[in-house]
Amino acid sequence: MRKFFLSAAIVAATALSAVETDACTNVLVTPGASADGSSLVSYAADSHALYGELYYRPAAVYPNGTMLDIYEWDTGKFLGSIPQVAVTYQTVGNMNEHQLIITETTYGGRPELSGANGIMDYGSLIYIALQRAKTAREAIDVIVELANTYGYCSSGESFSIADPNEVWIMELIGKGEGEKGIVWVARRVPDGYICAHANQARIDRFPLDDPENCIYSEDVISFAREKGFFKGEDSEFSFCRTYAPYNFSGLRGCEARVWSAFNILTGGKFVFEDGNGNLVEKDAYDYIDFAMGYNPDNQMPLFVKAEGVTVKNVADVMRDHFEGTPMDMTTDIGAGGNALPYRWRPMDFEYEGKTYVNERAIATQQTGFWLVGQSRGWLPDVIGGILWFGTDDAATSYLTPVYTSILDVPESFREGNGSILEYSPTSAFWMTNRVANACYKMYNIMAADVRSRIDEFENATLAEIPSIDEKAMELYEIYEKNGPKKYARNSDNKVSVPFEEVRKYLTEYTITTAQDIFSDWCELEVYLLLKYMDGNVKGQNPDGSWITNGHSDRIPGSITNPGYTEKWKQAVVEDHGDVLEVKEPLP
Repeated sequence: MRKFFLSAAIVAATALSAVETDACTNVLVTPGASADGSSLVSYAADSHALYGELYYRPAAVYPNGTMLDIYEWDTGKFLGSIPQVAVTYQTVGNMNEHQLIITETTYGGRPELSGANGIMDYGSLIYIALQRAKTAREAIDVIVELANTYGYCSSGESFSIADPNEVWIMELIGKGEGEKGIVWVARRVPDGYICAHANQARIDRFPLDDPENCIYSEDVISFAREKGFFKGEDSEFSFCRTYAPYNFSGLRGCEARVWSAFNILTGGKFVFEDGNGNLVEKDAYDYIDFAMGYNPDNQMPLFVKAEGVTVKNVADVMRDHFEGTPMDMTTDIGAGGNALPYRWRPMDFEYEGKTYVNERAIATQQTGFWLVGQSRGWLPDVIGGILWFGTDDAATSYLTPVYTSILDVPESFREGNGSILEYSPTSAFWMTNRVANACYKMYNIMAADVRSRIDEFENATLAEIPSIDEKAMELYEIYEKNGPKKYARNSDNKVSVPFEEVRKYLTEYTITTAQDIFSDWCELEVYLLLKYMDGNVKGQNPDGSWITNGHSDRIPGSITNPGYTEKWKQAVVEDHGDVLEVKEPLP
């Protein structure tokens, strides 16, 4: 989603913009860095106006002459039409039936390069590429062809593109008013490494003669020279510094999230190759001045080594609030009396002529949906792709597995089941919002209850996936011997797909699991109301039942009042203590 932009005056003062729109976070994990050989990509689609639902498009075939209408993802605005291809692949959210994953973050970049010079917005590039490409490299080709053929009308974007074997980061930007097409560069994340991006372009200098691992538009450097953005040697060219120059916003509001993800997944040690190919190890805190926006010259590496990274590890990174770092939002008075790790927007505030930051962590209140895409190359595509999907604030919501070969979607995630302006009691987005907003009032007391439920569900579900895969493989092997192997078209331009029994089984598992945890969350919201009503905490027995007064099972026997943090008490006393102090009357 979109990044917040800076006015010239605020850039000069190196402060965050007072106008904040939307922002996202991606973490990319190669097979060699993951615990089981999966490619993993996480995505939080963060927006104050985005509704969390699961986009589902079955595979289809189309007659010659069919046109595809293009609507801008952010606004729903009709942009135009392009010719449809003969065959499209099934897509489930940000994955397709071939285990291809595509996600994004918007970095904006030079404002003079944004403009309505075409009909392809960044969201359309994602979802059309998923319908037309099988591999990451094919997806890059599709994105480039679409943007250059029909024009690009969004601002600068970073894309995460992964398949079971490769993980890529691609960055692009338009050419400005009057010029159609994009300049771009894509780099393959070395196996055994991780990458991340969070609304700031990150590809710095890149190899010009390594097409196996780095590809780019022919004019990515010459266009910058033509526009006066760059004057050095080709070998000195930096994509991010040229097309999205660093400022305080890009570092503190964006690169800080990348730093935090790297810090967590590497245990605080950044191991990477320097510009000369030498392996270097640095402490994460060697880059804290860069992450906090104070030293743009101390640039973090694009890739760092990691090992043993699991789906759960990545999911929990998406729940980070900078805990334990200098940017930890629970430790200052802005956290209120219950250590709330959030700051309501805007992204900054002014006081007595100075501008201050409202921190932007990975976990945030305005998430529409979030996910961890998992591509597993040792399994056939019909079984291997899992989209771990959730809605709203990652810190108080669950991820549930959605196999990418499903024939239907869970009702709680179904498109059209509610909207950002229409409440639905059967929508996961609205129920996770209810739980999150309940926690915001007493976060340090209530959030732990929610997190324990999340961990219990996710750990149990991850543990049962191998048995689900095993059963699916049994059905796959039966169908492999006896079933049809090719797509067949019917009169409604839909296709019947091989391995129908496999897909039915995985659909049933996906829907049952998603609906069961949704029901649990409905019960959780009621539990939170009962336990924490009016700032109290009702006591419970070891078996979870309520402690009663011994005379009636309708009257609690234990009610405590947790009160506020010491930081809050100190602030209240300093602000109003002379009035609030308890003073016994003189004798």
